[in-house]
Amino acid sequence: MTKEQTKDNNIQDNNKIKTPIWFSVSEAAKIGGVQTKTIRRAIQYNKVKYKIIGNRYSIDFPSLIAFLYTKTKLKNKLNQFGLGQYVDKWK
Repeated sequence: MTKEQTKDNNIQDNNKIKTPIWFSVSEAAKIGGVQTKTIRRAIQYNKVKYKIIGNRYSIDFPSLIAFLYTKTKLKNKLNQFGLGQYVDKWK
């Protein structure tokens, strides 16, 4: 391996999330500043990454943020009523 390939591999390893964050439907709705039915609709149409534990959905945090940025209305709700009101700039 060259130094560049090693450097690229290290960058990829650093970008991996070691402990992913999962939220319930109600927590995801509060964080996003939207209603729970919006989150359930996103699950129904596979717009967010989720898993089922017992009889409850768990939503992946990065996919939730990505979903909320797909439409201007959702993005505005995130920034006005959700977690975005506390964040100056997203990566």
